[in-house]
Amino acid sequence: MSDSKYIYLFEEGDAMMRSLLGGKGANLAEMTRIGLPVPPGFTISTEACNQYLAEGRNFPVGMLDKAFEALSILEEKTGKKFGDKNNPLLVSVRSGAAVSMPGMMDTILNLGLNDDSVQGLSELTGDERFAYDCYRRFIQMFSNVVLDIDHSRFDDIVEKYKSRLRLIFDYEIPAHELKAIIIEYKALVEKEKGFKFPQDVREQMIMAVKAVFDSWNNQRAIVYRRINKIDDQLGTAVNIQCMAFGNMGQDCGTGVAFTRNPSTGAKELYGEFLVNAQGEDVVAGIRTPTPISKLKEELPVVYEQFIDTCQKLENHYRDLQDIEFTVEKGKLYMLQTRNGKRTARAAVKTAVDMVEEGIIDINEAIMRVDAEQINQLLHRQIDGSAEFNPIAVGLPASPGAACGKVVFDADAAEKQGSAGEKVVLVRSETTPDDIHGIVYAEGILTSRGGMTSHAAVVARGMGKPCVCGCESIIIDTEQKCFMVGDAVIREGDIITLDGATGGVMLGEVPMIEPTLSDEFEQLLLWANDIKKLAVRANADTPEDAARARDFGAEGIGLCRTEHMFMAQERLPAVQEMIMAETLEDREAALDKLLPFQREDFYGILKAMSPLPVTIRLLDPPLHEFLPDKESLMLEIAELKFSNASPSEIFRKEELLKKIHNLSEANPMLGHRGCRLGLTYPEIYRMQVRAIFEAMSRLKLENVPTFAEIEIPLVIDVAEFLFLKNQINEVYGEVKKETGQELDFVLGTMLELPRACIMADEIAEEAEFFSFGTNDLTQTTLGFSRDDAEGKFIPVYLERKIMKDNPFAVLDRKGVGSLMIVAIEKANSTRPGILMGICGEHGGEPSSIEFCHKIGLNYVSCSPYRIPIARLAAAQAALRIG
Repeated sequence: MSDSKYIYLFEEGDAMMRSLLGGKGANLAEMTRIGLPVPPGFTISTEACNQYLAEGRNFPVGMLDKAFEALSILEEKTGKKFGDKNNPLLVSVRSGAAVSMPGMMDTILNLGLNDDSVQGLSELTGDERFAYDCYRRFIQMFSNVVLDIDHSRFDDIVEKYKSRLRLIFDYEIPAHELKAIIIEYKALVEKEKGFKFPQDVREQMIMAVKAVFDSWNNQRAIVYRRINKIDDQLGTAVNIQCMAFGNMGQDCGTGVAFTRNPSTGAKELYGEFLVNAQGEDVVAGIRTPTPISKLKEELPVVYEQFIDTCQKLENHYRDLQDIEFTVEKGKLYMLQTRNGKRTARAAVKTAVDMVEEGIIDINEAIMRVDAEQINQLLHRQIDGSAEFNPIAVGLPASPGAACGKVVFDADAAEKQGSAGEKVVLVRSETTPDDIHGIVYAEGILTSRGGMTSHAAVVARGMGKPCVCGCESIIIDTEQKCFMVGDAVIREGDIITLDGATGGVMLGEVPMIEPTLSDEFEQLLLWANDIKKLAVRANADTPEDAARARDFGAEGIGLCRTEHMFMAQERLPAVQEMIMAETLEDREAALDKLLPFQREDFYGILKAMSPLPVTIRLLDPPLHEFLPDKESLMLEIAELKFSNASPSEIFRKEELLKKIHNLSEANPMLGHRGCRLGLTYPEIYRMQVRAIFEAMSRLKLENVPTFAEIEIPLVIDVAEFLFLKNQINEVYGEVKKETGQELDFVLGTMLELPRACIMADEIAEEAEFFSFGTNDLTQTTLGFSRDDAEGKFIPVYLERKIMKDNPFAVLDRKGVGSLMIVAIEKANSTRPGILMGICGEHGGEPSSIEFCHKIGLNYVSCSPYRIPIARLAAAQAALRIG
């Protein structure tokens, strides 16, 4: 016998034992400890699961014996006996990981029923219909979860009987018909599996526990863990609990409730209740339930007790709670509580409100909100001023607006969504097996299920719009269409969902940019007081700069001047400059570009005044501004075929020669950045003249400016010094012309390994550094981003060679080590030198935490990620200090 303890009665645990008992088990133990009405039970620990998986799906030595000993204790507590014909004990078998994974693993209800014990249950309760309904449910759930027979096969049998009897609801099926259904169920099992449905209740228990352990590694659980970055080694616990029956009559029922609205955060009880039903009916969306407020009308005494219990739980856990409960013959039983999944809007409001209510402090409020999740708040909404008529209205289960092509299965949603198409997944109800399609869908529409169904909970967690329980739509999955009245919407047709109202519209409906709530502004103000990193924006236009300031940017960390060259009215002058064979011709073309650049910098510097603006001089190779080679060759062939003018053909052929001369085998490491500036100094001279002239004009207008002029792709101080002298020479000219002193500094972007290693020498001349981690990641790892992300990074992630995509989450070990070297070396030469980051990592929470840890001064990201960066920077300060 093993000395390891794998079995814990509910009274042996508490809320602090999440890693061992899983979240569900720890909370059941905690509710038991504080005296709430919880049916007795026990938990098989996550350690047992991990041992089971490690030993090739074999239970740890002694675990089963201890589990059946615990079951005997439940028999003593209830006076019932497991598998007994006269007074049977029935249990639920539920999964429960340390981190909430709603619906991703398996549950079995009514375990312990067989052909004998169902008769005992019938006689004991005096309700034959109830007993056989429980047995029918058990066979279906066990067969689906343990024996892997699709639940729809059983649903088809039930629907056949309901249709023949002209019934609407399952609970209307009489006892004698339920017995016939059970016979068909057992025949289906024997046909599909080659053996009879298990009658030995101990065998049922063993098979169920195995199935729950195995469900840790089912496909939907693996996908969910990957999406939410949950450790694969945590394992799941198994909770075995005495059944409380919500399907014994009209004074029974089951429900799911949140102590606050999980969509808006409003302080109001939010949830749903079904009379004469079991828990899976609500969460699986099998029936569309009624609002929790109806419980007050149906069972007023229970409702008042439930209200008190909800408040007690929220005060105890100091967070919004997601609660499952059952009412059996007018008695309330608590089956689960956990911190509720919520939208970003609700997370922010709940956190701020709880500070104002004195439940948590500001630091806790900052840590309560997932920084990445608040990206949801920046999503577009339906334009209320637009004219449109919903073709159907369902339940507004998850806010936001979504528009896309209709698809009817998760595989199609994944395939089309991963290819870049916008799709809306339409289902009767979603199941956990649909998780891979939900990930790629813009939104979800279901014809059944309520506000706490699987689709609603998962969509809210992902920040996707969702309309549930839209009963006016009739879905025909075989024909791949759905009907609303006389309208037929087919796969590929475009619809729009409004998750705020439940509206479903044909076609694309106009949308508007989001507005931020007072609570959100308050949370970010608190974040500003806590964070140490400044947050800047990557912005290339005055409009981007203005938007960034609205989101709280403290300057511009990257203004990419090449984007300014791409405008249609400028391309002819850019191409003229590239085609020029002499310095004189090149400067003439640059003179045409100078006014454009001056206006660009004037607008951006003015929009960000008086905050700093980092302006990166031209970085990409020149061929990027010329036509595509293959397209130009085709155009020349067509011109020759149509006998176009020789001069036009000659001009195009000269352009093709230039493209050929400029083409490179590896342009990412080729003639770009400061190498371009060294080869053609006149390009950078034009750009800095435009900067200085814009600054001079703004100074005359009494608009203060501060420019950080950045030279890209430097690997040696000699490169930097040459270009620094060129820039200072131009500044001297402008200063002489205007008589004005301007505030600016010169620095470089560290985006190559050698630059990081040589940072001490470069810092002798450079006044600031900014890490360009997109290119630094490519050159450190030897990955071409465009090729890597499409071809092999998914394989590296799947096989656990890499934990994260290094272009999304900063590679701390590799790229991060080079950054640390650069920081130490730069500060040895120029103590206190300004250092920041401007790659896409500047808006990713984990990368921001690393930037705080190594002592950077700022991060810079796209305008819409600034709120995320502000919150993440504050969380890093609280986490690290």
